[in-house]
Amino acid sequence: MKPNTTPLRPLERAIRLAGQASANVPTLQRACARWVFWLLLLCLCPKAMAQGELSAEQLATNGKITTTARMLGFSHTQVLDTYLSPEHYTGPDVRFISQTLRERKGQRLSQLITHTGNVAFLKNRAESGNEIAGMYRFDYALHYGFRFLQNRLQLQVGGRVEANVGFIYNTHNSNNPAQARVFLHVAPSAVASYRLNAGRTPLLFRYEVSVPLLGVMFSPNYGQSYYEIFSEGNYDHNVVPTTIASAPSLRQMLTVDFPLARSTVRLGYVGDIQQSNVNALKTHVYTHGVVIGIVKRFTLIKLAP
Repeated sequence: MKPNTTPLRPLERAIRLAGQASANVPTLQRACARWVFWLLLLCLCPKAMAQGELSAEQLATNGKITTTARMLGFSHTQVLDTYLSPEHYTGPDVRFISQTLRERKGQRLSQLITHTGNVAFLKNRAESGNEIAGMYRFDYALHYGFRFLQNRLQLQVGGRVEANVGFIYNTHNSNNPAQARVFLHVAPSAVASYRLNAGRTPLLFRYEVSVPLLGVMFSPNYGQSYYEIFSEGNYDHNVVPTTIASAPSLRQMLTVDFPLARSTVRLGYVGDIQQSNVNALKTHVYTHGVVIGIVKRFTLIKLAP
């Protein structure tokens, strides 16, 4: 019988060479020969190579556009809470604001999610007493958008739900030293943005505003202590419905986005006016300051089948 002289294909040749090498070398070199064999097998397999490469046509977006902004704010705050003191307290306020804007290309609806946390260190006019105030707020807004001036001007209108949890602590009081601040508001809101170029620098001006109309608030009654509420169970109109008449408030932010190095910077003004007059107790918190942060815009990529 004549030996088979048919030329070996590259894959079969690699297998035979690896087998011959493994029969004639020591154990350590045998292991190295196995690794060489598997690498050679991968290189000779065109299907594996084809699956590892993605063409530009296979990359596509799902239309979702997300814009995030992380901002740090430095403000001046004035606080009055007649449950704790008839005096006004003023001082610096530091806050962190995290915003996420979710849009979909070709659609008018958008979602705006905002987290805000702040703390303020306050003194009265005679500097004889101190207060510490803190608040966390979660906002969820749904807006409908309109575009004008060849898409340079965008107006988004809708409503938002605002949940607030915070406190005011008076270090001078020995009886009832703290006041809890818990309230929920429903507010119409709007966002206007305008794009322009200052020379070769693109700028985005943005104004955001909301005015709470209806809500519900926790408050002790006049002369009622927290001990009576939580230890004695003496409920006295402590969950109070609020309207724009009993709790007139305003939140606004005016900013400009501009490129700096390889990032987009947001710089602007923040104003937060909170007022209430319920259960014969008056409270107001006036905050005005500046914010600075970083803005990122990205889209999600999916693999086309």
